[in-house]
Amino acid sequence: MGHLGAHVSAAGGVAKACERGAAIGCDALQVFVKNANAWRAKPLAADAVAAFMAARDATPGPSVPAPLAVIAHASYLINLASPVAETADRSRDALVDELQRCDQLGIDGLVVHPGAHVGQGVDAGLDAIARALDEVFERHPGGRARLLLENTAGQGTVLGAELQHHGRIVRSVAAPDRLGLCLDTCHAFAAGFDLRSADGYEHLLAAADAAFGSAAVVAWHLNDSRHPLDSRKDRHASIGAGEIGLEAFARLVHDARFEHVPMILETPLGDDGQGHARDLITLRGLDARAA
Repeated sequence: MGHLGAHVSAAGGVAKACERGAAIGCDALQVFVKNANAWRAKPLAADAVAAFMAARDATPGPSVPAPLAVIAHASYLINLASPVAETADRSRDALVDELQRCDQLGIDGLVVHPGAHVGQGVDAGLDAIARALDEVFERHPGGRARLLLENTAGQGTVLGAELQHHGRIVRSVAAPDRLGLCLDTCHAFAAGFDLRSADGYEHLLAAADAAFGSAAVVAWHLNDSRHPLDSRKDRHASIGAGEIGLEAFARLVHDARFEHVPMILETPLGDDGQGHARDLITLRGLDARAA
């Protein structure tokens, strides 16, 4: 299986995320390195960085030795395609800051949504993203953390539901090696990839390969979908409780191509806060023959 995990809270210090992940059986974690709903945050303190590295190095998962695989998710405010100068400037600043934080913490990947063109059109939006990434990488050269572009459900003017959008971005930037791909199952299904069949699953992987090249997918978000195929709606459901169903997840978690890839849950926590723990049990209980 891939390295199964979940997005966990970093409240009280990012080191706490390792404890929370271990408590629910994570082999991998996703965290925010700052408040996801704020443009700015105070710098990471040296003792907080040291505490996180120590906690990660000391925390094994149930299926992997320490250290846990950890990726981060960028702020939801960031819109690299924005035609509004203030938003575009803030987005670039925020992304540079988050990449720097990931490097401080030794985190290897930062997931970001490509952005929304807000009426200026797909071509203009994709060009704006490429220009923004070039500036970000120029301002933060040689960073450890790879920027992972996430596929989207395609709601409104959001870019990235079509993987050729990602391909155009990676072909347009000056440092394509600093980019990777994070595939979200709910988003892919909502964008029209029918993951319920083996053919549909392979169609998604072929589209990713065509966009980014081999070994493009370096992280997964495992989410079932509340809405039907091609709905263009981004609403996550617990594993097996949505429209995608268990067979698709059995196929994915047992795919040897992703044996060492972080697979991160962003499913509902439920009233008791144990939704991720239940979903991890469900995923680990899936038989490869069910696929």
